Amino acid sequence: MTKKEQNNEKLEPQTDAEIVAMHEESVEAAAEEENLAPHTDNGTEMIMLDASTDIESEAEASVEPKKVVKRKKKTEEQSDETQDPETETKQKPEKKRASVKPIQVISIDEQRSVETDADKERNDLIDLMESLRAGKILAGTIQGVERSSDNRSMAVIYHGAYKIVIPAEETVISPDDYRDQDPADVLHYLLTKRLGAEIDFVIKGIDKEANVAVASRLDAMKAKRKQYYFGTDRDGNNLLYPGQCAEARVVSVIRAGIFVDIFGVEVYIPLRELSYQRIMNATEYFRPGQRILVKILDLDRTDRNNIKVTASVKQSAENPYEKAMRRYVVDNRYVGTVSMVDTNGVFVALDGGVDCLCSYPKRGRPPRGARVTVRILGINHETNRIWGAITHIATPN
Repeated sequence: MTKKEQNNEKLEPQTDAEIVAMHEESVEAAAEEENLAPHTDNGTEMIMLDASTDIESEAEASVEPKKVVKRKKKTEEQSDETQDPETETKQKPEKKRASVKPIQVISIDEQRSVETDADKERNDLIDLMESLRAGKILAGTIQGVERSSDNRSMAVIYHGAYKIVIPAEETVISPDDYRDQDPADVLHYLLTKRLGAEIDFVIKGIDKEANVAVASRLDAMKAKRKQYYFGTDRDGNNLLYPGQCAEARVVSVIRAGIFVDIFGVEVYIPLRELSYQRIMNATEYFRPGQRILVKILDLDRTDRNNIKVTASVKQSAENPYEKAMRRYVVDNRYVGTVSMVDTNGVFVALDGGVDCLCSYPKRGRPPRGARVTVRILGINHETNRIWGAITHIATPN
């Protein structure tokens, strides 16, 4: 018998069991080929049984059914992927917040000086984390006031991409007397009066997914008081003391005066200490968010939790009367603008920031802001007072 005949004899089934097994394998392979139609090059996914297949041993032939099982498993996975669209929608995970993707930037110098949006968002988060972990004091402008469903008010500050919310009870100092009004309404009113004000705050919690953080202004004010009112310089002297000038931030303005933040202490300054000239309404000259120069007139720090400060805006600058009053001579006429009209008479603002008190003219009371001519009748250098009479009122165009 030749070698070729021996090989052909090996391919022919010798028993009935072998015939049945080969028939089942050929039926399974044909069914899989019809349903799956795999396109592979190495032949491991598709099994072809024909006369040209070389079977080296019975052990290799026994591996072939396992390959079929493997293909069936993949078929089940593919059928799971092609499931009903409604079911796929239900199982869809929640969308995560859109984050700024970093972009590749080629810098001019060795270190890039221009920040991308991703850099800014990362730096903003670093600021908040430092404030949360180390108590770093941050500053921002109150850009909104929101009220929740449970009638709680909160100030809103935006720090880059993050929204900072500060509850009302952590933003303003609660008054001693609410005057029979709802405390929630009083705190909400105090917050709205501080819209646009620049304040300090300390982060208390961060939600990175929602880009929201919770903060406290009162804690930041407490830290500022400890630093400036009880801190000392190299010589052991207090940093703040009566007679010293300091920078303050206007946090609230009413008709009768302003509230300023002087290193963690809110101080009320009335009209008479705002300017050497007569003013009737502080809202016409000041606004929340301004930074102004004040002079500390008195300071009581005996109670660490209740520091009392009195301050003045006008006394932080040179008295204009001492210089301006030398410009004017009695019985001479000068031009000015009506600054205020009250029961005492008409106040005319002259050049140099001084007022001249005049009696009511016979031709009628001039409106505020009118240009008038006054004749100086007297000057008192000790009391810084000038008085005169209105001789002419300019007719508006």
